[in-house]
Amino acid sequence: MAPKAGTTGRDRRRAMIPQYRTLLYATDLSAHASGVFRHAVSLARAYDAVIHIVHVMPALDPAMENYLAAAMGEELFTDLEEKNREELRQTIMNRLQAFADEELKDHPEDRARVVGIEVHYGRPAVSILETADRLDPDLIICGTHSKGLFQHAFLGSVAEKVLRKSTRPVLVVPIDG
Repeated sequence: MAPKAGTTGRDRRRAMIPQYRTLLYATDLSAHASGVFRHAVSLARAYDAVIHIVHVMPALDPAMENYLAAAMGEELFTDLEEKNREELRQTIMNRLQAFADEELKDHPEDRARVVGIEVHYGRPAVSILETADRLDPDLIICGTHSKGLFQHAFLGSVAEKVLRKSTRPVLVVPIDG
């Protein structure tokens, strides 16, 4: 296929370089999450991109859910779970907002890059991928904790599951801790 008239090789190569306009930063709010966030901000600056932040609260273990429902009564358990889940979601939203504000306090011009903060409840990898399907980011950014061979082989990590199942590019930043 012949190149278009007036198009240089550099133009063609540049057209093949990804342009990240929308980033999805997935966080577990661990003590080392700020390092991963800094990577997201750096990329957002370089590409003039926006950042969506997502955190997923893991669902209760089904055995624990059944135990609590039996001990408390199904109706009371359901009411308390819904009320507490919404309060916890709002608390985490506030914490994420404060986290972004704190991380960007010396760079207020970057605060406008954070255009959305979401908190979901469920299986983290699945929820992150569903959020990515809805927001259509150009890149998903997440961290991964160092794990021993046993943990790595049998437990896996959210980042690994996202990386394996995503149809989008994923940047996985190692977290020391």
